[in-house]
Amino acid sequence: MALNPVLVFTDRGIFCPDGGFFIDPWRPVERALITHGHSDHARWGHGQYLATHAALPVMRHRLGQITAQGIGYGERLRIGGVTVSFHPAGHIPGSAQIAVEREGEVWVVSGDYKVEPDGLAEAFAPVRCHAFISECTFGLPVFRWRPQAEVMGEITRWWAANAAAGKVSILGAYSLGKAQRLLAGVGAVGPILTHGAVEEVNGILRQQGYALPDTIRAGVGVDGKSHPGALVIAPPSALGSAWARRFGPAEEAFASGWMAVRGIRRRRALGTGFVVSDHADFPGLLSAIRATGCERVFVTHGYTAPFRRFLAEQGYDAGIVATEYGEEAEDASEAVES
Repeated sequence: MALNPVLVFTDRGIFCPDGGFFIDPWRPVERALITHGHSDHARWGHGQYLATHAALPVMRHRLGQITAQGIGYGERLRIGGVTVSFHPAGHIPGSAQIAVEREGEVWVVSGDYKVEPDGLAEAFAPVRCHAFISECTFGLPVFRWRPQAEVMGEITRWWAANAAAGKVSILGAYSLGKAQRLLAGVGAVGPILTHGAVEEVNGILRQQGYALPDTIRAGVGVDGKSHPGALVIAPPSALGSAWARRFGPAEEAFASGWMAVRGIRRRRALGTGFVVSDHADFPGLLSAIRATGCERVFVTHGYTAPFRRFLAEQGYDAGIVATEYGEEAEDASEAVES
């Protein structure tokens, strides 16, 4: 591998010296390549943005007026002394891994990813590379997801039982990606109401051609009385709030990979938690890394130290990169929005 690496790690983000750009920078830069629209990866303040065509509409909605260029999956673009391409990450609609190639040497930045197809996001596609920069949000052996169909069936049965008891079901999920995945995956029991933050994203994705069931924006006069037995999809910040209490008798639950940890579920004071993650579990991380054929792995945001040790034991040249990525941040205003 060349002495001068294709990508370097700075206090502003992952930088490509030969291309003069950053990937998912967390501080303002002149040119930013963005893996997906979640707020910890797509931040305001950059001079120019490059992202997939599918990611840009939500990014513009969230960031406002930005100078941005779209790129298709698999399209190759020359920037300075390197060639870049974007490949499906399976995380949320429009999400991508970014490959950077220089004179035959390929580095891939994963962003966030999951390997199980969900029927909504573009399915993860491994990219052969020499170095792979991988998230490891759930990089411990304890994190092993059940098949999606099983969990969606469990959520559907929970909703049906609540409806039969005369209650509304309020399900907390991040407004971009997780909420739409749940909408597309649960069975049809009754009407589906959505928090304003979720419905705005629904509208954007529908315009792009993503298939979502019919939903009704919750507002004045749209509640548990007007729509008995409804399922309400809302950001996690809305759970237990005055906004949620207006639906009358209800059961609340949260959909997240962290629901696999009983202590976290208790701290959130939730009786019901569904283990649904838009990130790869431990076996998924390993299978994705193996599929790249890489020799070198850098791990970011998650259980970095134990996951790096495990990779080193498997023979990889593994290192840790400090970043400012983490859980998707919901705007505080979403909890009180109608």
